[in-house]
Amino acid sequence: MKKYIIQIGFLVGLLAFQACENQLEEIPVSDLSNEGVLKDSIGFDAYITGLHQAARDEFTNTDGINHNFNMHYGTDIATTGSETIAPFRNHQTYLTPNQVVVNFYWTWAYQKMILRANTIIEYLARPEAAGYYKKEASRNAVLAEARFFRAYAYNVLANLYGGVPIVDQVYAVPKTDFVRSSRKEVYEFAKNDLEFAAQWLPATVDKSKEGHIVRAAADHLLSEVYMSLGDYNKSIEAASRVINSGLYNLMTTRFGSEKDKAGDVFSDLFRNGNQNRSSGNRESIYVLQIEDQTPGGQGGTGGNNNLRAWGPFISTLKDPAGKNGFVVSDSLGRGVGWVRPNNYFNYTIWQNNFTNDIRNSRFNIRRAYKYNNKASAYFNTTVEKRTSKIDTLYMIYPTIRKIEGNVPKSGDNSTGRIFTDLYVYRLAETYLLRAEAYFRSGNAQKAAEDINVVRSRANAKPASPADMSLDYILDERARELTVEEPRRRTLVRMGNLVERVRKYNIREDSRTSIQDKHLFFPIPQSAIDANFSVQLEQNPGY
Repeated sequence: MKKYIIQIGFLVGLLAFQACENQLEEIPVSDLSNEGVLKDSIGFDAYITGLHQAARDEFTNTDGINHNFNMHYGTDIATTGSETIAPFRNHQTYLTPNQVVVNFYWTWAYQKMILRANTIIEYLARPEAAGYYKKEASRNAVLAEARFFRAYAYNVLANLYGGVPIVDQVYAVPKTDFVRSSRKEVYEFAKNDLEFAAQWLPATVDKSKEGHIVRAAADHLLSEVYMSLGDYNKSIEAASRVINSGLYNLMTTRFGSEKDKAGDVFSDLFRNGNQNRSSGNRESIYVLQIEDQTPGGQGGTGGNNNLRAWGPFISTLKDPAGKNGFVVSDSLGRGVGWVRPNNYFNYTIWQNNFTNDIRNSRFNIRRAYKYNNKASAYFNTTVEKRTSKIDTLYMIYPTIRKIEGNVPKSGDNSTGRIFTDLYVYRLAETYLLRAEAYFRSGNAQKAAEDINVVRSRANAKPASPADMSLDYILDERARELTVEEPRRRTLVRMGNLVERVRKYNIREDSRTSIQDKHLFFPIPQSAIDANFSVQLEQNPGY
């Protein structure tokens, strides 16, 4: 996958927007056009790479537009640490139809993901496309990957905006009369794409294609989509196909690049180079590929920004003498405190098992720091308890060590960025999805059994069927998946975003400003204005 991104990722980013056919029906064979590229299997591979590039853009944009963090700000698990960062501190003033983040996901889905997927799907349907592949299964595998990504995009849209227009073709002329389908219809559309994808995607890929979509990714997402449709038995079946395939298991012994260093198996999952199956990791299902200092390999221009965003701005923390207590180091990087975990994550979810659950071990959450500035009189002494707001919200707080990674090849650790590959799906979440489906179908015993598979690996005490509730499942998702899962979308899907923000967010303005209407984003005003032939209905309350 990295090889493809290096060679043609940028090229395809240009190609995918050229959807209109020339009225003279000229075919510019030496130019960048759909007709000139989608004429053999190599061209379709290029477009698939363009889809992967777009999918990665959801998570790896530059600082000012990295909207992945907006899936954490203002939720139950996180708030903004920096006083200069506005997202979701006040839902009323921030979440408006003209807000950048509201436009980002809409534009990303329709102008990148869905457009590129529809282009592949339409061109593969042409009679001549049958001759591009020796076997129909090979052609269908490409089609399946495109349909997976289209379903992925529509699932995001349905979770954020509710019902949205379903666009299933490439238009050669402007269209200004789109209408919104119901949220259920959008999920049904995604379901149909995923059922095809699950039938035709390969079960595995070799190392040269790591990052490509495999069958388990489609079944994993199918489990979620079936849940959104209220079909819990099919949700269980889809998750079970992944769990029972024999290809995946939770990692329970040390592995990978740092297995001989201090740590535990959970920390191994997030160390550099350990995300893909070639590292021995049999838990990973879908992993975004990121390359350091490689054109097309970094995602936007920022690479993996998690350390920068989630890490406290500790390089500015003063020692008790008022001197600089820290310098930017390889081990701590340079966080800027944008995404600060709420106390719900830092403390509440660990209360009954604070010392035994390895996900809360010192290898996975850093709760103690030592001054590392050799010029400080306090060098190598533990930072004392801090109580001021600016310190504890912004400069020093428990740090989730999933975000850590190696210094980039440039040696410049002041950027706060790392170049570690990113999980989208791993098997632990598949178990948690099936647990939720079991619980919703009335089988608390089976739900507890799935939860306990995850908890057993973490050395956490077993849960009982009586413990099962949607809140408990969300607590377990927080323990296992914080930073990885787009928490806002999970809470919207489960319907309890508003109540959990009111209960757990530490910022009073966030807790008091959120209203029932904020379960969904507003429809972007730019989309409403562009659709001038028919009124594109706005979500209630906006």
